[in-house]
Amino acid sequence: MELSSVVARLDEELRTADYADLDASANGLQVGPEDRDLERVAFAVDGVRETIDRAVEADAGLLVVHHGLSWGGFDRVTGRTYDRIAPLIENDLALYVSHLPLDGHQQLGNAAGVADLLGLEDRAPFGELGPEYVGQRGTAADPYAPDGLRDRLATNLETGGQPVRHLDFGPDEIEDVAVVTGSGVDWLDEAVDAGADALVTGEGKGNAYHEAREAGLHVFLAGHYATETFGVRSLQDRVAEWGLETAFLDVPTGL
Repeated sequence: MELSSVVARLDEELRTADYADLDASANGLQVGPEDRDLERVAFAVDGVRETIDRAVEADAGLLVVHHGLSWGGFDRVTGRTYDRIAPLIENDLALYVSHLPLDGHQQLGNAAGVADLLGLEDRAPFGELGPEYVGQRGTAADPYAPDGLRDRLATNLETGGQPVRHLDFGPDEIEDVAVVTGSGVDWLDEAVDAGADALVTGEGKGNAYHEAREAGLHVFLAGHYATETFGVRSLQDRVAEWGLETAFLDVPTGL
């Protein structure tokens, strides 16, 4: 299959253009020619030297990641940036990136994957960002005890051996859950306004402790990496349906 065809399909599925003015990430094809044939596609959370090297070892022609190389463009291609771009070009490996579009996708996205894991029902978009959303909200089929929800996350996520941190300030039973993966505590007030019992995200900020305590909200910090493997894995399944060989490169950070 032509790389240009894969890129066009991904852009359409993820509505990449709709996030162009909302995301610092340069989403879509960041590195590579479009006029080449593809047989194998690698997937990873982060576009870093390790995943690039492993994609080359896997003989992939395209690496699809959530966190790419360009965040507002480059002033110079030197140092770390050069060390990441050089092996892409030297090995004719293209790089495709989907940041917020993959967070917000209501079927294939990161938040949707966490919601699947927690068995949430009656789902709706959550985490407003301009006209778009970067998360999802739903109701637990059976209410969770706070420890039970934490254990569900800890048991099923690739946390790199790190615990799921829990700001235990909400009700004894958790029914309504809001999810924004990665760094999502900026939507804490929105979760409170929506009547959520808990916010599940990846990492926190210092102000989240007192804000959650004063609002009576559970906050679960399950790791930035751990909460953001779902989207690229879903894209891997989708691309495999198109007849291409795929590989997932798991490089957990514990963060």
